[in-house]
Amino acid sequence: MSQSPMPRPPASESAHAGPGSAGPASARPAAARPALLSFLGGVRTVTGSKFLVESDHARILVDCGLFQGVADLRRRNWRMLPCDASDIHAVVVTHAHLDHCGYLPRLVRHGFRGPVLTSAATARPAEIVLRDSARLQMEAAEHANRHGWSKHRPARPLYDDDDVDHTVKFFDPVPVGSEVEIMAGTRLRLHHGGHILGSAWAHLTLEDGHTLAVSGDLGRPGHPLLLPPEPFTGADVLLMESTYGDRHHDDEGARHGFASVITRALSRGGTVVIPAFAIDRTEVVLHDLHRVLPDPRNAVVIVGFAAAGTRARDLVDGARALKMFGEYVPVRAEVADVPHFSAHADAGQIIDWLRAAPAPHTTYLVHGEESASETLRERIGAELGWTAVVPRSGEAVLVR
Repeated sequence: MSQSPMPRPPASESAHAGPGSAGPASARPAAARPALLSFLGGVRTVTGSKFLVESDHARILVDCGLFQGVADLRRRNWRMLPCDASDIHAVVVTHAHLDHCGYLPRLVRHGFRGPVLTSAATARPAEIVLRDSARLQMEAAEHANRHGWSKHRPARPLYDDDDVDHTVKFFDPVPVGSEVEIMAGTRLRLHHGGHILGSAWAHLTLEDGHTLAVSGDLGRPGHPLLLPPEPFTGADVLLMESTYGDRHHDDEGARHGFASVITRALSRGGTVVIPAFAIDRTEVVLHDLHRVLPDPRNAVVIVGFAAAGTRARDLVDGARALKMFGEYVPVRAEVADVPHFSAHADAGQIIDWLRAAPAPHTTYLVHGEESASETLRERIGAELGWTAVVPRSGEAVLVR
């Protein structure tokens, strides 16, 4: 936009003013221009979700994820955003997975000082995830410097413990289901997302009256521990995740395959390792993989989505050796791909979630590899008659 947002007011006047604090429509500028939505990550890939919403008076970043997987994506974590971090008034985080919150300490290091708005049940695990991420990066940098396997001299972490200490001070939990005012005329409501503990989809009402919904990662109905996602109620513009946009979860087949591989491994005296995209210490899994992989008695079971460029994806694709900490480890263990344990909705479940709502002006398919996003785009058009688009990284569009 040609005009930059106004500087963020002092903390006593800015951001989250509490539940139910939204001002009347008459308080909005009469001639507010349409907001600009920029796709800074999480498009044609399942990592690095970042969506910047800019209006005349506010800059809001929805999700602030870390890029993972192939080297070209990981290098993007070191780039500066197209706007100053200090000019972002608030960040909305849908849930605590690293690809949705893992860039926050880097944003704070670069000068972000606004509130991080998320559910209370997300704020606590997000702190754990960020501390774990910092520790892993610090340990990896130290290991690379000690053993000389990085091309960087010296290798450095993207962020460290101190950055996380600063970041968690900006967490500002908001109640799910209640509307809060972020800035004058810009309001947020979170709805249960059913993906992991605390996950939500977000609904923003902008100062010109237009609305934007962001699905985050949508959960599946029938989860044994979580409530199903709250129904989509409509918006002018929707950002819809498409991780499993070209797949169907076969629950019975998954259970059978899972039981079979465990039975085979135990019958030959082996060990079963289940690497998981989860909230825990990843280096423990890496250590065990380094010991489980060369032994043909053992089994590695991939139970969720394996993103391109990750070791899990390499195993699923049949790699006979994996590079870990500067050396190659032979893969002789049995590898089983059982992705249907994923907490992501599959294509049919996404369509069902959308079906009852009025059609948005445009639905943008994000957080999915290109083939999955394109497949879901075609299905939304064919079954719902909606206009769906797969955006490109860095693209900007008007919210109308």
